[in-house]
Amino acid sequence: MPKEHILVVEDDADILELIAYNLTQQGYAVTGVESGEEAFAIIDKNRPDLILLDIMLPGADGLEVCRMLKRDTQTDDIPIIMVTARGEESDVIVGLELGADDYITKPFSPKVLVARVRAILRRAQAVPLDDEAEIRIHDLIVRPGRHEALVAGERVDLTVTEFRLLHLLAGHPGWVYTRYQIVDVIHGSDYPVTDRSIDVQIAGLRKKLGEAGDYIETVRGVGYRFKD
Repeated sequence: MPKEHILVVEDDADILELIAYNLTQQGYAVTGVESGEEAFAIIDKNRPDLILLDIMLPGADGLEVCRMLKRDTQTDDIPIIMVTARGEESDVIVGLELGADDYITKPFSPKVLVARVRAILRRAQAVPLDDEAEIRIHDLIVRPGRHEALVAGERVDLTVTEFRLLHLLAGHPGWVYTRYQIVDVIHGSDYPVTDRSIDVQIAGLRKKLGEAGDYIETVRGVGYRFKD
């Protein structure tokens, strides 16, 4: 079976070597470059399965590289993990809004890095969510075909928006969604609603789910995810 190809874009040679070493040890094929321009040259020749992208780069920074990749239909489906220094929370949020799948902060544990890479690659290879398939997580059951949610066998009365929100998060456990992404998915990109209104809807959904509401985690400064 071919090795999954990971492109690492990092201008710090020591960090690039550390990342490449740990990923290679796990059986991945790794290509390392130090700039966005070099990254595009590699992508044209050997499309990667995932990109680890530093935010602070010479020339085009990581955010601009991410923006360009996500605007191109030839590369918009390549998963991206942003690599950032602590204190750059605003840049992380921008990166996720541009379409990045996850982020990791420096300094990082090699084990955490490998776990994040594995998780993103699993998502990329996963079968798309069936809008009619039943979802079972812990004591929660979501039945899209019946527009029904049950906790410990008891039916939970949800609004249309609350149900869509639950279906989205529970259907992709572990996946972090920004508030803007949630708005786009459950309402559509032209829907006149603020991203902060999602916080209110999340609070209402958690309350109705009771103890199962704890499965919905807040990712500070980013958005929400469902515990897997």
